[in-house]
Amino acid sequence: MKQAVKLILIGLAAGAILAVFLKIIQTTTGNQAYDLLFETDYVPVLKQWHEVPGVGIAFHFLTCIMSVAVLFLLLKPFHLERRFLPYVLVYTIGGAFLYPLTALSARTPELADVAAWGLWTLGHALFSVTVGLLIKFW
Repeated sequence: MKQAVKLILIGLAAGAILAVFLKIIQTTTGNQAYDLLFETDYVPVLKQWHEVPGVGIAFHFLTCIMSVAVLFLLLKPFHLERRFLPYVLVYTIGGAFLYPLTALSARTPELADVAAWGLWTLGHALFSVTVGLLIKFW
């Protein structure tokens, strides 16, 4: 139970850092990579509720929490769950590969927006470092 609470808090903290980072980028540069965090157009069940306040935010944070818990549990049999590098590799590379989902919505950056892809990937690298450090040292 204590471990589950830690994983939830780590997911929330890292998700908040990712969101704040991309919001600062959006505010200062106008780049819309932030909008992809809360987009649900590519999730069939959630697509119909994208206009409901809070659905996108809940989706983002639940995704962050679940990704932390699932990766932790996947790494555990290999005794890698407390290592920093697997989190950095999986979330940074995974984030980079998730960016094409932007093509499935009119409310997100263009697929060919290299700056948005780079900032999105950098944000996920920041997420991964946060998760990796918190899991390793908390």
